[in-house]
Amino acid sequence: MTPDLFEQGAQRLQTASGGPDAGFSRLRRGGEVDTTHGRILYLEDVNVSFDGFKAINNLSMDIAPGELRCIIGPNGAGKTTMMDIITGKTKADSGRVFFGSTIDLLQHSEPEIAQMGIGRKFQKPTVFEQLSVFENLELALKTHKGVRASLFFRRTSEQSSRLCEVLELIQLEASVNRLAGLLSHGQKQWLEIGMLLMQDPQLLLLDEPVAGMTDQETERTAELFLSLKGRHSLVVVEHDMAFIKAIAETVTVLCEGSVLAQGPLSQVQADARVIEVYLGR
Repeated sequence: MTPDLFEQGAQRLQTASGGPDAGFSRLRRGGEVDTTHGRILYLEDVNVSFDGFKAINNLSMDIAPGELRCIIGPNGAGKTTMMDIITGKTKADSGRVFFGSTIDLLQHSEPEIAQMGIGRKFQKPTVFEQLSVFENLELALKTHKGVRASLFFRRTSEQSSRLCEVLELIQLEASVNRLAGLLSHGQKQWLEIGMLLMQDPQLLLLDEPVAGMTDQETERTAELFLSLKGRHSLVVVEHDMAFIKAIAETVTVLCEGSVLAQGPLSQVQADARVIEVYLGR
């Protein structure tokens, strides 16, 4: 990790993280992601090639705790590959990828990374269609998944409260006993997001979450994401610019595997390079 970036982050979060004395020697408690220096995700000079094609090219980017970051760019820009690297599905050829300031994600497997508190939603919803909404959420509870533990599993009052809270967040209380296979496309997307939330992730990676949704479903998804901001860090890859406008603070534009532009949406939309390679198409 580069000290200059860490110090900038520390300066931005002095009040929230204990003042100017917050330093590199802070110990990480078990299960805790160290965000003392103001970043929950940090990528530095990451490279990945597939059969000679450079899918990720010296990519550097960072995400603050509680931030909702939107990622846009043309097809083949490296958006999905970036998520694959963060979640351990694809290994980087070089570079650094850190979760907080102490967890080197390149040293961990995909299941380990998921257990650390990074949740990912793919474009196509994946739910158990023959089970009810409630049963899908219950299966996703953050519990031991061994045979014995499953046989004797009994929900605690805290877990039941969490189920109710997530049902309210994803606005599926009225469909709690409905089979997931009978839900609309948008409702299936919300259910899968709810299943991720049951794992209590600190970072959520969401790939084209409103693709195929109706206008009303898209609007409700924007409300959901804005309600999650601050409690979770969100990285949203999307092509729907109206949706991006509804939720975005900072937008990162990827092109040919690296950052082309970054900033508020109005600034990005006015960038001649972005217009040429993406918005003008």
